[in-house]
Amino acid sequence: MTVTATSVGESDQLEPRTAPGARTWARRLVRLVPAAAAALSGLLLYVSFPPRTLWWLALPAFAVFGWVLRGRGWKAGLGLGYLFGLGFLLPLLVWTGVEVGPGPWLALVAIEALFVAAVGAGVAAVSKLPGWPVWAAAVWIAGEAARARAPFNGFPWGKVAFGQADGVFLPLAAVGGTPVLGFAVVLCGFGLYEVVRLAVERRRTGEVRRSAAALGLLSLAVPVVAAVAARPLVSDTAEDGSATVAVIQGNVPRAGLDFNSQRRAVLDYHARETERLAAEVKAGKVAQPDFVLWPENSSDIDPFANPDARAVIDTAAKSIGVPISVGGVVERDGKLYNEQILWDPAKGPVDTYDKRQIQPFGEYLPFRSLIGAINSNWTSMQRQDFSRGTKPGVFTMDGAKVGLVTCYEAAFDWTVRSEVTDGAQMISVPSNNATFDRSEMTYQQLAMSRVRAVEHSRTVTVPVTSGVSAIIMPDGRITQKTGMFVADSLVQKVPLRSSQTPATRLGILPEIALVLVAAGGLGWAVGAGLRGRRAGDV
Repeated sequence: MTVTATSVGESDQLEPRTAPGARTWARRLVRLVPAAAAALSGLLLYVSFPPRTLWWLALPAFAVFGWVLRGRGWKAGLGLGYLFGLGFLLPLLVWTGVEVGPGPWLALVAIEALFVAAVGAGVAAVSKLPGWPVWAAAVWIAGEAARARAPFNGFPWGKVAFGQADGVFLPLAAVGGTPVLGFAVVLCGFGLYEVVRLAVERRRTGEVRRSAAALGLLSLAVPVVAAVAARPLVSDTAEDGSATVAVIQGNVPRAGLDFNSQRRAVLDYHARETERLAAEVKAGKVAQPDFVLWPENSSDIDPFANPDARAVIDTAAKSIGVPISVGGVVERDGKLYNEQILWDPAKGPVDTYDKRQIQPFGEYLPFRSLIGAINSNWTSMQRQDFSRGTKPGVFTMDGAKVGLVTCYEAAFDWTVRSEVTDGAQMISVPSNNATFDRSEMTYQQLAMSRVRAVEHSRTVTVPVTSGVSAIIMPDGRITQKTGMFVADSLVQKVPLRSSQTPATRLGILPEIALVLVAAGGLGWAVGAGLRGRRAGDV
């Protein structure tokens, strides 16, 4: 340091005007390093998500995030957390602006990143505690829990668990659902940083507290060991026999929001694909399905109010000769519902399920009058708000109990679990992704369904209007899938299961426990800070 100072002093004598400026710029660049690292680590977390299979990148992402935050004040943590949130969510959610422009996308990211900012402040606060990776990982899960509930009933897209469909930690979904799976990944990431930090400290000083080293190693190792120990919970063995299921992807005339103007064409496409499948079954080329699953919005024409739509569905059901779950838009008592309709080939519609977790700004508009004043096009695209259903949807289809989780609902823990606790032996996630073109949204949602399959040990089918449709085994494997924007069908014999995983039985309890751990860590950190200030005053 002395040599450097002398050298700089000599340089100052030769170039008194430029050297101080160079030193100022160097200090500014050094101060920018944590900010840049926070944003880049958020970007690294995004890269770990589907459609890529780089799930393991979540670990260095949180390791760098831990390095950025450890030992800092809560205000610095707030800013660095926000940058991490922007680096992660800006690319992850870019699909939300595919058809409506960048305004809604940027607004959504700006709001959601506030939750990550609060997490950054919390992680910075607990980073001074012994065993800080545990407290910090719990704080992250508490942030996810808040984001899944507010505002507008929450937006859990981007939970760390949803990026782990191909990872070694996936069996932990069966232990405690997405909170436990996400906690393990984040804990392992923070533990990775702690182990590296302590190794560097030992090399520099020659000594490290054994307790700190042990806690660091445990933070890194326990999640991996727990994931391996949880593997016996993952099984695709049939417990209640099996069912041959057909998933129909009829395709749409065109991508984008204006596919809605082609409602009759969308219905006709799905009926046509069903009739084509029926012809293949009759010719002996494909096995006879026990039931057929159509996607969300496969009949945006209300078949209860429009005889022509009813006739099209009726003809398709009779041609295949088995029940069909039809995704319809239905108006009842002046209210609009996103509805799944169980259509029997002999009796017609016999049961319904109304979507319960409807999408803000997609299926209903909060602050409609204000939004209309800003941009009347947005209100004209969604002239009438959808209403919420109130009951779980489990259809009995040829003896099999099929739980319905419509599109956006798959992101919410409670909606999927309610179907399983209501008796579902398999799950169907009818979806409509045509409004998002060929974006990553489809693959992100498909990964959610894979996590749900393991979480509840159920076969999951994903019928989508425009793709990617898929059949997922209870162990999370995709056994069949379609391309995008093609008409296609998938037929497969799948296992039916009725046993419940620990995650299904425990429900929200693991998340509550982790939130309490986070609260305990934050309380300890705040108390320690207050005691430290009082001691300083004395």
